[in-house]
Amino acid sequence: MDASSPDPAALQQQLDALLPPAEPLDVVMLDGYLCAVLLRARALSVDRWLPFVFDIEGRDGAPPDGRAVPQQAVLQRHASLKQAVMRRQWFDPWVFELDGDGDPAQAVMPWAAGFALAAERFALPLPSVNDAASEALALIYQYLDADDFPAVAVLQGQIDLLEPPTTLAQAVEDLVRAVLLLADLTGPAAATAGAATKTATGKRGSAPG
Repeated sequence: MDASSPDPAALQQQLDALLPPAEPLDVVMLDGYLCAVLLRARALSVDRWLPFVFDIEGRDGAPPDGRAVPQQAVLQRHASLKQAVMRRQWFDPWVFELDGDGDPAQAVMPWAAGFALAAERFALPLPSVNDAASEALALIYQYLDADDFPAVAVLQGQIDLLEPPTTLAQAVEDLVRAVLLLADLTGPAAATAGAATKTATGKRGSAPG
């Protein structure tokens, strides 16, 4: 785990402690959500995206005033991911560990769902941007259902060309590659860097302990 990031297990306990009407994201969805937030060409203010972390609907009063929320830990993870994305450096996504011969798709699906949640809510450029962007998005959206996320249907042609990962390490590597490629194509640096495609650096990833 990145020393600059909070402990995901501890953050999950804090999120679990929030009472109704709050419906917080779990830490895996949160991680994907933050990555999509960071891929906006124009940065979102914290007050726009943060409420949806602690309540998936972003409702006023959830959690009520005075109830402690782990805001600092969330902002710390956001800062850690931002540094990695801006520098095009490898990062370890927060995903569920597998038991035995578990399906990698099940481990990373919540991460992909969190990404799609932010991408659609905050209008991250989706398909039709260019072929490279569609290929990168397909690596993420392949785990989602078109009934829940309409972009899946638009990306289906690209998804059909993919070979599903056979290990969690492969699935995690695909997520990171997709995020770093999208950072070049649609993210903050794209406008000033001429959208030059760069290669993700670092080693093959693994699930955080």
